[in-house]
Amino acid sequence: MTPISSGRLRLATAEDGAQLLGLWALLFDDDDPASAQPWTGHAREWFARCSGDALNARFPVIEVDGELVATAIGTLEIGVPNPQCVRGRTVRLANVITLPEHRGHGHGTMLVLDVVAWARSIAADRVDLSATPAGQRVYERLGFTVTSAPRMKLVL
Repeated sequence: MTPISSGRLRLATAEDGAQLLGLWALLFDDDDPASAQPWTGHAREWFARCSGDALNARFPVIEVDGELVATAIGTLEIGVPNPQCVRGRTVRLANVITLPEHRGHGHGTMLVLDVVAWARSIAADRVDLSATPAGQRVYERLGFTVTSAPRMKLVL
């Protein structure tokens, strides 16, 4: 059973940008999120642009003693309606991260459930994600299933 979180769930604000950047950097093993790497400036701009758009993006965070210790992102993707996505509305769940010293307290579960509830509230058909092996068990406990569709990418 997942322990009860001692953190406070809330939505990120514009003032949280720097702390979010630090959490996102952990996803990519980037020890210096304030560095001049190209992705950091784009991430700041993207968050500033999207954070106020409650119909298309969701940024829940867990705060403990004034510090952001966990976050996730939900973004709405509009596609062609099809048998698996009848309205063509998919929420992409991404960047689920908890600081190592705060893991095991249910923060990730709280964040995922928040994004799923938001997805339902905006009439999304489904929630898609890519899971690491370490995170897969959390998602499976919440009802996510592994699909047969391979994930591919082309870096431009």
